[in-house]
Amino acid sequence: MARLDVAVTFHGILFPGHLHTQDSLQLALKCPFQDTDIVIVSYPKSGTTWMQEIVTFISSRGDPHVSQTVPNWARAPWLEQIYFPAIQETYNSTPRVITTHLPHHLLGPALQGSKAKVIYVSRNPKDVVVSFFHFHKIANFFPEADSFPEFLNRFLEGKLHYGSWFDHIKGWTGQIGTMNNLLHMTYEDMLLDLHGAIQKVSSYLEIPLLEEEVSNCVKHCSFSSMKDNKMANYTLIDEEIINHGKGSFMRNGKIGDWKNMFTEELNQYFQSIFEAKMKDCTLEFVWEEQQKEETQANEQIPRKNTAL
Repeated sequence: MARLDVAVTFHGILFPGHLHTQDSLQLALKCPFQDTDIVIVSYPKSGTTWMQEIVTFISSRGDPHVSQTVPNWARAPWLEQIYFPAIQETYNSTPRVITTHLPHHLLGPALQGSKAKVIYVSRNPKDVVVSFFHFHKIANFFPEADSFPEFLNRFLEGKLHYGSWFDHIKGWTGQIGTMNNLLHMTYEDMLLDLHGAIQKVSSYLEIPLLEEEVSNCVKHCSFSSMKDNKMANYTLIDEEIINHGKGSFMRNGKIGDWKNMFTEELNQYFQSIFEAKMKDCTLEFVWEEQQKEETQANEQIPRKNTAL
């Protein structure tokens, strides 16, 4: 596969060269968004595929036909990738569902004045970096992953492909209250209360669902269902691009998997960087499943930016 070992640098951010070019990235910044568009935005490994499935099922009112017959990269194509124009021509859905990893400082100007509905998906960064590390092991379009401590350091410095997680999440969530058409959802919301997450997204998209339709969405959007759906689990991707023998695109779908990778020393290092970079940010993060359950049960004061 051509360009698998090539990286494109665009506005100081690295992108995989087999999917991106300077032209495709520049075209993304000039996208003429339609008012009916649904735009899913995320940093990698934050729940992007999950939200693609949720939006697909809400749009089809729980009918699994589209999800089980059309690959997710066709029904919710990536704006900045080279095949985006061709996908738009061959798979013309209404409303259009568009996916992107671009940061707000690059894509924001194109969305200004548009009524397109943006859904920003985030995840606690410890689980993000662990998932991204494992993805590097199977994705041949990424450089070979170093040891986890080295990989974590590059993540915290914003030197991985797709740039800084800190800049990405602060850039997009910083628009909450400014952009009327921005919904922030988290991976943890979807995992711990999928029914509620689907209702929240359907309400935001102004697609009211009957309870039976919501139940069908929940059934087919569970992590186990997605993992078994070849239209969503990336097993259709050629072995040359993703080495399926080394692992799965969808691994375990848990909160707190970072505990299997972080030593106490790494955790302290992470916490020092995290607190410094997020000191002016009021976002709250769920670092482990038990934490969320205890908070809900005991009505404890939410922990703001506390890295365990």
